[in-house]
Amino acid sequence: LIGLSGVVDSPLASACAHVLNASVNEEACPLGLAPTSSTTAALVLGDALAMALLEARGFTKDDFAISHPGGNLGRRLLVKVEDVMHSGDAIPVVSPDTSLSDALIEMSQKGFGLTTVLDAGQIAGVFTDGDLRRSLDAGKNIQATRISEVMSSTFKQVRPGALAAEAAKVMQDSNVYVLIVIEEDGKLCGILKMHDLLQANVL
Repeated sequence: LIGLSGVVDSPLASACAHVLNASVNEEACPLGLAPTSSTTAALVLGDALAMALLEARGFTKDDFAISHPGGNLGRRLLVKVEDVMHSGDAIPVVSPDTSLSDALIEMSQKGFGLTTVLDAGQIAGVFTDGDLRRSLDAGKNIQATRISEVMSSTFKQVRPGALAAEAAKVMQDSNVYVLIVIEEDGKLCGILKMHDLLQANVL
């Protein structure tokens, strides 16, 4: 049993196998009555003891997260992309031969500012608001143009099992607000927006 006391011969100290001496010569209080210097000494020694125990037990960030799942650090270390992503029918999907006009309808209905393009069950690309602006600037006919002609074949993606905090870093580093969630085998499984991370208190 380890004790912390400002009086080394107190009943508390006598009951302990080891005693941390938190005594001070005088309190900062000008009246010498209010515990001031002594409380600071106890705080410092208590923190030192806690950190020594943390190191001795090999306490990690993951352990902290499990102990405080609702806290900021806990959520950053526990919440995964699959916990907050949009999936199923919520995902905007078109085929490569879909017309640009029909793709715009899908984008508008789903509200992500983009649509994915699936070919034989695998994602072939995405078409975003930015791609739309470039297409219109190039004078593309939205009725005649196929989405495969104007989509982007490269895009920012993340795995469903990745930490949501890692996805947030990808968004910040890449200056994007939406990520495509892809399984290891290349199968599309979801979409993640930065707003989802804000709602989950990950950011």
